[in-house]
Amino acid sequence: MSTIYENEHLRIEIEESEIPWLKIFTQTAYKEMSEVPSEIKFEIFDLLDIIEKEMLAYYKPTKINIASFGNYMPHVHWHIMARFEEDSYFPEPMWGTKQRECTLDLPDPEIFYQRLVTKQHT
Repeated sequence: MSTIYENEHLRIEIEESEIPWLKIFTQTAYKEMSEVPSEIKFEIFDLLDIIEKEMLAYYKPTKINIASFGNYMPHVHWHIMARFEEDSYFPEPMWGTKQRECTLDLPDPEIFYQRLVTKQHT
């Protein structure tokens, strides 16, 4: 996994997948969201909002999925995924049962990542 953005509180990582999929991690390994200081919670929600809006504008997906589990990794993190009717799992979650084989023809992810990094500095 590669990190495309980080600051003292958070980092954004790329999940390797057929779909655009990013994860936001807290730098400190909080187990539950209720343990996260308020200012960092606000920062997480701002990032979720920015990523969702940029995914919608850039990829034009059918739906955005946002999830926070952490059962295998008890460290607060959020998944943000752009979903498409023709992706391999839709309408199931990406952790669900594969529905079909597919190869999506999507715009260059490097441009998308650069757009996100630019938004973080504005």
